[in-house]
Amino acid sequence: MQACRFALLSRLALCLFLVGAVGVANSWAQEEPPNIVIILADDLGYGDLACYGAKDMETPVLDRLAQEGMTFTSFYASASVCTPTRASLLTGLFPDKAGTPGVIRTNPIHNWGYFNTSAVTLPEALKPAGYHTALVGKWHLGIEAPNLPNERGFDFFHGFLGDMMDDYYTHLRTKVNYLRKDKKTITAKGHATDVFTDWAIDYVNTRQGKQEPFFLYLAYTAPHDPIQPPDDWLAKVKEREPKMKKKRRKLVALIEHMDANIGRFVEALKANGQWENTLFIFTSDNGGAPWHGADNGPHRGTKGSLWEGGHKVPTIAVWPGKIQPGSESDFV
Repeated sequence: MQACRFALLSRLALCLFLVGAVGVANSWAQEEPPNIVIILADDLGYGDLACYGAKDMETPVLDRLAQEGMTFTSFYASASVCTPTRASLLTGLFPDKAGTPGVIRTNPIHNWGYFNTSAVTLPEALKPAGYHTALVGKWHLGIEAPNLPNERGFDFFHGFLGDMMDDYYTHLRTKVNYLRKDKKTITAKGHATDVFTDWAIDYVNTRQGKQEPFFLYLAYTAPHDPIQPPDDWLAKVKEREPKMKKKRRKLVALIEHMDANIGRFVEALKANGQWENTLFIFTSDNGGAPWHGADNGPHRGTKGSLWEGGHKVPTIAVWPGKIQPGSESDFV
């Protein structure tokens, strides 16, 4: 078990660049391993949280989590688009080494990669250390065997295989249903952000009272286009910011809605008694798209570019009793 824990730390250091920054190696070797939750937003710009400088946005949940843990000011995604970043996050490899120099898509003409089947994934590295592993939400690393989540280390999958949804309520992509529970095709009702949060809460509820720790990777499709917030959230922003441009207003509402859902999820962890021994990480797969109203803060460039606006992402880490509240790191 001791060797497994050090192997686990090594993998986390590669994938998350957090071990050296928060100094958890020594304590982890001696104590019960924590639950690990990684929440990945989709196309969230560096300047699109209130705690990262947004003046026209209210993100009280993530702001509070930033106060309870550490904010990273030099955290970089490995690429400026979806698939390569996700492959690197789960393997610790550069995107090309992971087989994903670009985005995986259904149509071979527009497909730019094939997830390297020999790469060891983070859930695969965690399982020998006794972890139960789960993915809820967006996968985007393959739509057929052997690159399905259950075949790449996840004990449980409840989410979406594809790249993006054409509609947050129909959950389809090019008229194809990519929603799965493990390998079974399913349907769902409601906004995708609400649905994924419900499923994540269902999962952690099933782990309540279990001896083995869990690793949950919760990957939202928000705030990726189509910029489709629920009507009531859009109305709130319109009332609060009547002069805000329509494009920006819709994106702000979509992000604020995601923030509230993260709050629902964190409250479930607390209600289950799981929060106190959970390493919680929130980040984004790449920078935002200004053509959809995103703000990458002071950084040049956008999603899809090689400038910092495409790669530098807001990142928050919380681990009660281990990571100093209100701390900040410029660790790259």
